[in-house]
Order: sequence, then structure tokens, then C-alpha cells
Amino acid sequence: MVLNAQDRRLVALIQGCLPLSSRPYAELGKQLDMPEETVIQRIRAMQEDGVIKRMGIVVRHHELGYTANAMVVWDVPDDQTRRVGEALGRHACVTLCYQRPRRLPEWPYNLFCMIHGKDRERVLNYLDSLVESEALQDIPHEVLFSGERFKQRGARYL
Repeated sequence: MVLNAQDRRLVALIQGCLPLSSRPYAELGKQLDMPEETVIQRIRAMQEDGVIKRMGIVVRHHELGYTANAMVVWDVPDDQTRRVGEALGRHACVTLCYQRPRRLPEWPYNLFCMIHGKDRERVLNYLDSLVESEALQDIPHEVLFSGERFKQRGARYL
């Protein structure tokens, strides 16, 4: 796909951040002098052609008051990873959950989930609730609290 000048302007706008609006694509359309539906169609076409790999959201948790962040790493039996991951992912306190290969012998963990909370005690309470509700008492895990926050941003295409 060859990007025209308007497509390049659209990519430049969305890689910064979407407007905080109930209709962000309409807001972008105003800046680009194109209808909201055209903005959506152009983004979809660029995704289908691989120009835009993915769109996501970067939530700045600290600004929202969530200052305790923990990555919980689990050593889940391989035949249970999907079930456990989907179960964890259904909980509102889990903001992401994904599988990664183990790096034996040092790193036996293959399932990772992030829990954000207002404080460490709340995060640990969330974890206790997850373990209890999903019957994960026999699954080895570790809690890794964030010690430092690094810059968060989305993908850059231009």
C-alpha cells in the first residue's frame, strides 16, 4: 500500500494518541477534513495491508492513582495454560495476561499476568482472591512488584 499525504497525516495523528472523546475518529476527521467513517475505513485498510501492525491503548496507571503494579508469574502445567490464562484474564484486576516460553533451569514460569492496585496490600488481596476463586493453590507463582516506571508509548510508524 502506498500512503498518500492524507494517510501519512492520519498515521502521524494516531501514533501520538487518540483524542480523549467519545468519538475520537470524528475528532481526527475534523483535523483531516474527512468524515469519521472515512477515517475508520482508512485505518482498517492500513491494518489489513500491514501498514499499521496493531492498535492498542497505553494506560498511564500512576496518573489514575494505581501506584502498586505487580507482574505475577506462574508455572502452569502446559496442558492447563490456556484454561488458567483465560480464567485469570476474566478478572477485572488483571490488566493483561500472556504466555511465554520457560527459560529452564533458571526461569520456570510460562504465564504472566499484570495486576494494578492503589497499594501493595490491595494487589496482594487481589492475588489471594484470584488464587482462591480459580483454585490455583497448587500452581507455583511469584509476585514481582514494579520498582521503577519507564516511558510508555505506542508504536511509531512515521
